[in-house]
Amino acid sequence: MNIAILSRGEALYSTKSLLNAGKARNHKMEVLDPSYCNLAVENGKAVLYFENELVNDVHAIIPRIGASNTYFGTNVVRHFEAMGIFTVVSSAGITNSRDKWTCFQILSQHKIPVPRTLYASYFEFEEQVKTFGSKPIIIKLLEGTHGEGVILSASPQNALATIETLNAAGVKFLLQEYIEEANGADVRAIVVDGVVVAGMKRKCKIGDFRSNLHRGGTSEIIALSPAEEKIAIKAAKALNLGFCGVDILQSKNGPLVLEINSTPGLEGIENTSGKNVSKSVIGYIELNATK
Repeated sequence: MNIAILSRGEALYSTKSLLNAGKARNHKMEVLDPSYCNLAVENGKAVLYFENELVNDVHAIIPRIGASNTYFGTNVVRHFEAMGIFTVVSSAGITNSRDKWTCFQILSQHKIPVPRTLYASYFEFEEQVKTFGSKPIIIKLLEGTHGEGVILSASPQNALATIETLNAAGVKFLLQEYIEEANGADVRAIVVDGVVVAGMKRKCKIGDFRSNLHRGGTSEIIALSPAEEKIAIKAAKALNLGFCGVDILQSKNGPLVLEINSTPGLEGIENTSGKNVSKSVIGYIELNATK
């Protein structure tokens, strides 16, 4: 089977892991940088060229679309979908997971619990902040990865000052309750084809509240509870993601979905859990793609 990884970095750990897993199963693997893909509709059919060469022999794709390339990257994925080629992550799933508010709206439709979250309204800032009482407030930009664009305001006064600054800059953002009992930690569950194949617990570094490994957080292997596993699988299905990372907060009221990552990094989870996530992704393709 011919499998293409849509990635701008062939040397990246995740891309290399997927390449090796595919080659180990005797598949023909290649990396296509979405930036060099030319999309066209010719004679009523979607066609795609890579560096001016027609791509007509791919059976499946594994999108590794970075946040900085979301718009065009998802267009490339959508084009492969229009060509009838199997993708482990849908273009709609990528788009919906990248916009945090859209993601929360979809999760709410499927009755999946998340932290209390408000879409910041210019005319109601002060009233919205009052609803949090004296508790800390998380301010999140609508788009952002690796903990970027996430601010913890310890007081309503601090929150309002930050809100006014963001609003003056024309930035869209959310207000979210701070789950204190999580102690700066979350659970990352990797879901492939409706199954949790790996999990780890991430803890923020001293002086921070974000657990992202890119920001110096630490990780340890963890066995997800039945409730955490169920919510991760349900969230992946709601976003139509055959392969994703689901971040979960352990609250006093049970697990809460914090975020869904449609292009989860594999280095941290594979090294921490000892699980070959890439092998599971290739297996997912083998079960669903047609030659």
